[in-house]
Amino acid sequence: MTDPVISLLRDLVAIDSVNPSLVSGAAGEAQIADAIAAHMRAIGLDVQKAEAAPGRPNVIGVLEGSEAGRSIMFCGHTDTVGVTGMDAPFDPVVRDGRLYGRGSQDMKAGVAAMIDAVRVARERGFRKGRIVIAAVADEEYASIGADALVREWKADAAIVTEPTDLKIGIGHKGFAWATIETRGRAAHGSRPQDGRDAIMRMGRVLARLEQLDCELQARPAHPLLGTGSLHASIISGGHELSSYPDRCRLQLERRTIPGEGVGTFAGEMEAVLAALFEEDPELEASMKLMFSRPPYEVPATHELPRALQTAAQSSGTETSAVGMSFWTDAAILGGAGIPSVLFGPGGAGLHSLEEYVTLSDVITCRDTLAKLALDWL
Repeated sequence: MTDPVISLLRDLVAIDSVNPSLVSGAAGEAQIADAIAAHMRAIGLDVQKAEAAPGRPNVIGVLEGSEAGRSIMFCGHTDTVGVTGMDAPFDPVVRDGRLYGRGSQDMKAGVAAMIDAVRVARERGFRKGRIVIAAVADEEYASIGADALVREWKADAAIVTEPTDLKIGIGHKGFAWATIETRGRAAHGSRPQDGRDAIMRMGRVLARLEQLDCELQARPAHPLLGTGSLHASIISGGHELSSYPDRCRLQLERRTIPGEGVGTFAGEMEAVLAALFEEDPELEASMKLMFSRPPYEVPATHELPRALQTAAQSSGTETSAVGMSFWTDAAILGGAGIPSVLFGPGGAGLHSLEEYVTLSDVITCRDTLAKLALDWL
């Protein structure tokens, strides 16, 4: 007989929930939200749906104990990245102890585990405190789901069930995006006295950015997260081979660690341009911040990581605290005053053409979360 958490996982992977902010016209989270709401009602949770944006619902399930106690939130996102190039991305295939399909690892396995953990906790005598299950929209783009969640819901602690290979993620990097534009003067390619090459001028900017990235990665590293970094992501400019380009546009990303933020990044970019302006007063360039999310680290003294480690050990898993390189909704929960860590099943291929999750990890994750809910509350 198939474990209920694996059956739920298969059902979730079979639903197209590609984020429409990433892929124009994509399905979004409405259908998977309906399926999750129906399943949570079937296992006895009080369920609410709330739109973070039109057609982009969060689903919240609550199990109240018969006795007062603390509250804990299990949180995961329901959207996925796109499926271009994949064969049958929504046909969940089980092979060699793995389940394949888009979203299997990132992160429908974690969502299935956190939902089924409530069923298991209830069967094992849950009676004290409150468990909140939050299945949120849009983590893969702008996290409007998590932003909406924390405006309405609170908890004493949270587990975000992103894939961590059953390690306990106690912190992760942040990021900031910016656009730099250099301006030149359009002219026929045969008339250098009339033209100013915006792309050549962007080359000077790129050289300074590479130097800055080297400096960032040479700084003392955070013990779990390493150093900050910077990379050029997208560049465009010019119209035709026979003309001087009048504009060049660069989009770049800065990955940040605790102690750094969007203000740090803005200051660095302003310093880069100021140095270039001093070298060439005729240089025309500007910078605009696009979007940012902060790094996150749970307070070192918080009891949640230790409690989760104890619960994992009771499920037969030895685990440890680690830092994660990628950004997650834990930063939003933590920023709203909900101490949060990451814990989820392992696998491989997130955002790639072949994605899978390890089924035994999904079951272990579910059992660990259930044990935590019973003990910590």
